[in-house]
Amino acid sequence: MGGCAALIVAAGRGSRFGGDMPKQYTLLAGRPVLRHTVSAFLDHPHIDAVRVVIHRDDRDLYDRAIGSLDILEPVIGGETRQDSVRLGLESLESAGSETVLIHDAARPFVDRALIGRVIAALRTDAGAIPAVPVSDTLKRATAGNGIGETVARENLWRAQTPQGFRYDDILSAHRDLAGETLTDDAALLERLGHRVSLVEGSEDNFKITTASDLARAERVIGGGDIRTGFGFDVHRFAPGDRVMLCGVAVPHDLGLAGHSDADVGLHALTDAILGAIGEGDIGVHFPPSDEQWRGAASDIFLARARDLAAAKGGLIANVDVTLICERPKVSPYRPAMCARIAEILHIDISRVNIKGTTTEGLGFTGRGEGIAAQAVATIRMKSA
Repeated sequence: MGGCAALIVAAGRGSRFGGDMPKQYTLLAGRPVLRHTVSAFLDHPHIDAVRVVIHRDDRDLYDRAIGSLDILEPVIGGETRQDSVRLGLESLESAGSETVLIHDAARPFVDRALIGRVIAALRTDAGAIPAVPVSDTLKRATAGNGIGETVARENLWRAQTPQGFRYDDILSAHRDLAGETLTDDAALLERLGHRVSLVEGSEDNFKITTASDLARAERVIGGGDIRTGFGFDVHRFAPGDRVMLCGVAVPHDLGLAGHSDADVGLHALTDAILGAIGEGDIGVHFPPSDEQWRGAASDIFLARARDLAAAKGGLIANVDVTLICERPKVSPYRPAMCARIAEILHIDISRVNIKGTTTEGLGFTGRGEGIAAQAVATIRMKSA
């Protein structure tokens, strides 16, 4: 089977959610909901391309949410969800994918196994959707909210996304039935007589529709282990005209000596994150004996720690860095440092704190021989 593309539908307004912005851009554990969703597909080995369908007014929100994630340029949606999906599918014609998964942006907890089950089902069926069986007793109400009848729940399922299809089939269905109003993409194939199979869904793969759903999502993320890591690093001064501190070039009459760019703040923070997830220290992953890291920018090290944490299901909840030196002064550069760390870690800037302090002239930092840094990282591990 050929490649598989993921189409994330994020063009809705979310009127039931309320608030100042669409639900897909609301922060969940410090990151926009959309970013959580897109990351789930980027992390899957059988997804070759990811594209998001957005509302024409949301480009700035989209850019802030996605940041540096490596996905296709977004496409502008239409007046209805069905229009948006069709436009998204048409934009993928040149991608050459044999299959496509269509997913709601507001379902951030789709997991790798569920995505894999949908893709696997497409080996034999034209379409496949994840679903969970209805377990509650169902009642049909009368006009006055009385009970009209009890509905048998046997063989009833609650449909979820991502819904997977052979690309040519679902594109043709959307074009052929463009004037219809159907509740999901699978319904189009069903109308045309194609077989769509059910695969096991997940109760965690719920859609954030209301503010209470967002609160539930926060509980899901916060329900795992809380891990804390500590990092410490020191670099001595050397000839130079600037020092790299927390990803920012700070003018100074000296530089810092080190195998890489000697960014003492990012080194300490990298060790803090690695410590929280039990992955050793910076020297294990980037040994100073390896010439490829000579002069390297330390944001590479921090990004690697971030990715390792994400691979283990970790969400960086907060980081705190203390820079210890007599000179240079840290406070003028603190906003830029916080912004740079937030950018590297893909978290909101409110979750980053940087402080500068001195040792009142005592010790090697007091004598102006170098700079020290200590860092603490708090990571929330997703519930199993």
